[in-house]
Amino acid sequence: MVDKLIPNDPRVQTKTANLNGKTYSYILAEPENGKPLNTIFLIHGFPDMAFGWRYQIPHLVSLGLRVVVPDMIGYAGTDAPEDPKEYTFKKISDDLAKLVEHVGVSSIILGGHDWGGAVVYRMAMYYPKLLSAVFSVCTPFVQPQKQYRAMSDLPNFKYQIQLRGPDLVENLKTKEKIGQFLAGIYGAPSKEGKPAFSVEHGCYFDRLDGIGSSPLVSDSELDFYAEKFSRNGMRGPTNWYRTGELNFEDEKELAESGEPVRFEMPFLFITAKKDAALPPSLSEGMERSFRSLTRGQVDATHWALWEKPAEINQYLEEFLVGQIGRKASL
Repeated sequence: MVDKLIPNDPRVQTKTANLNGKTYSYILAEPENGKPLNTIFLIHGFPDMAFGWRYQIPHLVSLGLRVVVPDMIGYAGTDAPEDPKEYTFKKISDDLAKLVEHVGVSSIILGGHDWGGAVVYRMAMYYPKLLSAVFSVCTPFVQPQKQYRAMSDLPNFKYQIQLRGPDLVENLKTKEKIGQFLAGIYGAPSKEGKPAFSVEHGCYFDRLDGIGSSPLVSDSELDFYAEKFSRNGMRGPTNWYRTGELNFEDEKELAESGEPVRFEMPFLFITAKKDAALPPSLSEGMERSFRSLTRGQVDATHWALWEKPAEINQYLEEFLVGQIGRKASL
């Protein structure tokens, strides 16, 4: 049985920081015995929050790490600006660099899942000296592009058309509806036994009433999620899907330079075999962008952090053993 945090777990602190004029909420977990060997930041994706790392936080603390897990912009206790410009990879990387400064360390280990996985690659592009090692779960690296192409052009990303439009915001305005949506995207079937979400379509709103229980989160965990999401609604979380062209413009000059991005710090990439949105095949050829890339795979869907926590934690421990202690916290 893998140890995990519970809602409002007394083993961790919830703190806030002002980062470039925005208030971020974050989980802070410190090792019980002595000075941390290093500091690790964990970055969540959609639709998730810092609590999404509940299976990993206790294990990483047991390795002697200080663990910092922000609610990303738009989510839970963090500010949720209306303007998608606040959600670009560059802006978020700037915010995370400020959080590193706020925590008071000179470098960190950085990990992410889903959108958080996309963030860690961009953070490594913009602030390489702050990162001693990096990992991503599910999300592959994509080089900056010379021509803009919407991700939703790909069949496995068709759901993003719905998410960047108004429908999710308009249809999910109450805690109850948000809870039904979250249950569906976390694998709960409709009362007819059909999926409530698919990568080809998005959310099937007509299947939410009477939805069953998620196999991945308990009722108390789902209630905790729904309560946090209802604080600001779905505009902030879905703003991440409105940043495609903004991110492209930020990276255009780098793409046109002709020099592909190459990462010098050690990286770990863990794929999920049954991930419908981010199948392992998307990562083919990634190796040429890294000096040192370690790969792993788990037999799981997109929610690998929760479905296979013991395997994920083992991969992280094996990867981090060589990094813990290097560039230790000041």
